[in-house]
Amino acid sequence: MSELMVLFMTIAVGFVAAGLVGSIYQVATQKQISFQMWEENTTGLAVGVLALVVAGPNVILRNALRAQVIENRPPMWLGLSAMISSMWSFLVGLFILNLFLL
Repeated sequence: MSELMVLFMTIAVGFVAAGLVGSIYQVATQKQISFQMWEENTTGLAVGVLALVVAGPNVILRNALRAQVIENRPPMWLGLSAMISSMWSFLVGLFILNLFLL
């Protein structure tokens, strides 16, 4: 398999994991995951931060798309957000693939 295909597949694994963790968090807590976490107890905060580590690319892209539509930001912001989200997703995907392939 070519290196470029492995790169894209790793990014895809990271995005899928981010979407799954974000959806599971939303089902469990009845609210969307975000970078503003104000939980009352320490356990909820710890679980939220761990979920956010994996679901970060999902949160970044969701916020960037909302800013594009609502605030009419320049397309460059969406592109930069997508690039940051892709890099984060690559790292998450790399971690997940290392867990399952080793």
